Amino acid sequence: MKFSIYLLAAMAGALWAAPVAAQLKPPRNAAVPAQAAKPAQPPASAATDPANADKEAAGKLAAAGWLVLLDRRDWGRAWETSSNLFRGSVPLPTWMDGIPKVRESFGAFVERTPAESAYKTTLAGRPDGEYVTVIFLSKFANRELQEVVTTVRDADGKWRVTGYSTR
Repeated sequence: MKFSIYLLAAMAGALWAAPVAAQLKPPRNAAVPAQAAKPAQPPASAATDPANADKEAAGKLAAAGWLVLLDRRDWGRAWETSSNLFRGSVPLPTWMDGIPKVRESFGAFVERTPAESAYKTTLAGRPDGEYVTVIFLSKFANRELQEVVTTVRDADGKWRVTGYSTR
């Protein structure tokens, strides 16, 4: 459990410690040599846009926090804090019956590391929006596996889980 708390603290620190870059401009009276002109660059993609990087980090943090609820076996709170999309597609009785059975076979939680994440504005079978999918490499007493958690930015601006699977 201690590792989870440290992981959340590190991820939260990363959100507030994002590098800040200054834009340097030549003095107004300075002549700019012709070779110094930069060619036009293509527009930033979702992966390289700094604003999307912040969104990706926020989605990762929400996913990691939600997994802590599962690790604590707080199934009800995990369902309550998930997105409307999730709660609409997975009724509470189905969740409360299914998730303990899935997680029981894993054994006690040992450690988890985020391996990959991606920010997207479209997701198959879901309405357009802002999504972050995170793949965690997770180790439990009985097995190691990948946990795939997808978060969505809800209308109130908060990131909430909209999907969970293991492989």
